[in-house]
Amino acid sequence: MDSLAFAKTHEESWDRLDKLSRRRVLSGAESDEFAQLYQKTAGDLAVLRSQAPDPDLVLNLSAILGRARSRLTGSTFSPLNTIVKLFTVTLPLAFYRIRWWSAAVSLACIALFAAVLVSFVLHPEMLTNAGSEEQLKDYANRAFQSYYVEYDNSDFAAMVWTNNAWIALQCVAGGITGIYPLIVLFQNSVGIGQAGGILYHYGSISEFFQLILPHGQLELCAIFIAGAAGLKIFWAWVSPGRQPRRDSLATEGRQTMMVGFGLIIVLFISGLVEGFVTPSALLPWPLKIAIGTVVLLMFWAWVIAYGRRAVKRGFSADQSAQEIGWTVTYN
Repeated sequence: MDSLAFAKTHEESWDRLDKLSRRRVLSGAESDEFAQLYQKTAGDLAVLRSQAPDPDLVLNLSAILGRARSRLTGSTFSPLNTIVKLFTVTLPLAFYRIRWWSAAVSLACIALFAAVLVSFVLHPEMLTNAGSEEQLKDYANRAFQSYYVEYDNSDFAAMVWTNNAWIALQCVAGGITGIYPLIVLFQNSVGIGQAGGILYHYGSISEFFQLILPHGQLELCAIFIAGAAGLKIFWAWVSPGRQPRRDSLATEGRQTMMVGFGLIIVLFISGLVEGFVTPSALLPWPLKIAIGTVVLLMFWAWVIAYGRRAVKRGFSADQSAQEIGWTVTYN
């Protein structure tokens, strides 16, 4: 079917529908005409998508129908409702659907961290590969602790937030490679384990955990989730199931996109803890660690409670057909 000829034949009714949908008040006759034109145009769009999927024409006709649908149903855009849905459905569902991937990645990274730490504890001669005696002693006795107090609280919080958010987004976006998230997770786990080994060797292991645990619980959890999200994108490409590989990758990419957005918010919270709680001279260390634990538990309580409810109510982490737009099927 010739899409241009089809459009020429029906453009008068499409234009009429568009004009009626823009009017503030419709008469009785115009309301009947509006409903009839809406049904007819919806049918025309279905024909176009199945027989002559011209991208520009489909997009233009979809926009006309969208305006008409809003007028027909009386629906209006509400920023408040959108925000509420974002935090009670969209974001928790995005995290909830990859919870087992996140758990597996978290356990693997914690095990790697523990293995590296134990290796340095049992074999202190390995420290020679990390630097000279003077460098290691300075790191254990000064540099590690001063990192948290050498900047203004707000500046430090902003710095760690932007840095960690950038790393998390790279993990998600680089997931298609199947390698980049693994590299980031490996380097992160080994680096923390090595730092712990150095501080243990110089008798400062308590300071290590006191400075890591307040903010690190949520911060490291976010990095683990980012790695899991990236690896799930890669797995959607490797094992697409019954879907074509292209469709499987597109679906997973759309659903995982919200994980990346949500991690920016999560890491903002962990940045506040790292900037204001971890370096605080007023709060005792048990209270700092307790704050970090509570923040982590609140995050997962939010994910599980709202994510599970969204699943039971039949919500999908993917975009709707209208949001996705037209697709072209190749024979």
